[in-house]
Amino acid sequence: MSNSIGIYIHIPFCRSKCPYCDFFSMRGNSDDYNKYVNVLKAKIKNWGKKIDKHVDTIYFGGGTPSVIGADLICEILESIKNNFYVCEDAEITMEANPASGKFFDFEKAKKHGINRVSLGIQSANSEELKMLGRLHSLEDVKSTIELIKNSGIKNISLDVMLGISMQTKESLKETLDFCIKSDIKHISSYILKIEENTLYYKKKDRYHFPDDDLTSELYLYAVEYLNKNGFNQYEISNFSRQGFESKHNLKYWNLKDYLGIGPAAHSFINGKRFYYERNFEDFANDVIKDEGIGGSEEEYIMLKLRLKSGLDVKEFEEVFGHELSENFFKKVNLYKKTGFIDVSDNIISFTPKGFLVSNAILADLI
Repeated sequence: MSNSIGIYIHIPFCRSKCPYCDFFSMRGNSDDYNKYVNVLKAKIKNWGKKIDKHVDTIYFGGGTPSVIGADLICEILESIKNNFYVCEDAEITMEANPASGKFFDFEKAKKHGINRVSLGIQSANSEELKMLGRLHSLEDVKSTIELIKNSGIKNISLDVMLGISMQTKESLKETLDFCIKSDIKHISSYILKIEENTLYYKKKDRYHFPDDDLTSELYLYAVEYLNKNGFNQYEISNFSRQGFESKHNLKYWNLKDYLGIGPAAHSFINGKRFYYERNFEDFANDVIKDEGIGGSEEEYIMLKLRLKSGLDVKEFEEVFGHELSENFFKKVNLYKKTGFIDVSDNIISFTPKGFLVSNAILADLI
């Protein structure tokens, strides 16, 4: 059992709802922000009494954390430090977007411990930004990156999206080139998924999204192009310069302990999974939903295979006390022959084209 834990803080406020977003988020004003932060601090205090573990990662996600301003972000961070033992070298990440980021006091955030920023740019192409309903321009992105760097925060990640309506390989290259030239450390590249309860889903017939074949081409192109330019793929959707992988997100995939605080936030502590519902009332009233025991063999295999480092067969045997089945290896070898899986030195891992259909392969394997 590990003596360290990551903390995820959900900030559910945005200036507007993006047409593709299915996360728990909403508009708010300064009164809403203050009320929410007060509830958050009370929850942090309560959890601090229950958990005796060192905090080595903190992640502010959303929503758009930068929209509530540096004063409140720092207030939350100080509350965590007052109620938990936060390691001196803890990775402390905050998500931001350029529309609110250009008004955010990154210098103050840096002084209070923020040392990593994940900036949601989605695209460097103006037409694609309009299509995504984004409020920012490319100039906003450039100025926000400059603000972050000038504050002394050097660990910057950019989020980009694949499969945008009307996206081409050329427009994707434009975005990737912008990221590479921005001298940042990490890129998350997500394939757009049309979720129910989003504006895109309701109006999907009006848009011309790339078909599965083109989306696959865009993904494989991004993987190859980023690897060629020094961004190593370490997870299905994540690429980084050497040594700049997201330590917090690696906790999720390596079944390490993490505590999620906020509506819709999930936790995994001492083998148990639980979460808060997607509404303020239940969160404020401490209604926590039990998801049962986590870390089963199936979950272990699934999460390890999300990572480029893959599934270590010997490590699996040490954790679970028995070997993987003969039938499992038969299927793995079939996928190896078709180029979806690599097997080397007791490590089983997906190839880039295997990542594209990983859900279907995993359903077959486990």
